[in-house]
Amino acid sequence: MPSVKNLAIIPARGGSKRIPNKNIVDFFGKPLIVHTIEAALKSKLFKRIFVSTDSQVIADIAKDFGLDVPFLRDSHYNDNSSVHKATLSSTYKIENFYTEKYDNIVQLMPNCPLRNEIQIIKAFENFIVKDTCFQISVNKFGWMNPWWAMRINKQNKTMKLFPEAFMKRSQDLDELFCPTGAIWIAKIDEFKKARTFYGPNFKLFPIDWKFAIDIDEEADLEMAKCIFTYLNKF
Repeated sequence: MPSVKNLAIIPARGGSKRIPNKNIVDFFGKPLIVHTIEAALKSKLFKRIFVSTDSQVIADIAKDFGLDVPFLRDSHYNDNSSVHKATLSSTYKIENFYTEKYDNIVQLMPNCPLRNEIQIIKAFENFIVKDTCFQISVNKFGWMNPWWAMRINKQNKTMKLFPEAFMKRSQDLDELFCPTGAIWIAKIDEFKKARTFYGPNFKLFPIDWKFAIDIDEEADLEMAKCIFTYLNKF
């Protein structure tokens, strides 16, 4: 592995409407965010791991697991704020506070507790080998085929999103991928220029769907619990 300085940022707002206190909800005996903190630590890839939060409760949990949280997020923490902007703002503050310079930034969303250190390492190795500037983790659509998606409008009229593909067999359609917040990586200087991980010529890194789930609603949480139970049987 090349000798580089990597910064991991875990964005974790205190507020959540769909699942109250989502980032610290109990997930098999630990606050949800702890699964991401532990995965980042076990990967041994990072010069620094920082939890970007507006919540003192979340900051204290991060400290309990050995992380340094010298300041709270003072902007970009409401429902309308872009996580890209929150991570960018935290990046500048961390560099200034610690007077450190990093080569790469890795954003790990805490609502992806099934992604572990193995996926983080594989994603980073691919990022280095492919020598890309921006890499987004995705998972391939499986049993639900988005090509056959339909919308029901206010008049209860059904509308096909992709009418040209609706009558085709699934095996005749292109594979489609959905972003997951599990592991987003960028060269830090390029990230600062683009102000987003969706920078010029960003690349996709598919990960197994079992590790890719984003928990946003109660149904997602129940599914994640089922998958966690399945994975830990072996």
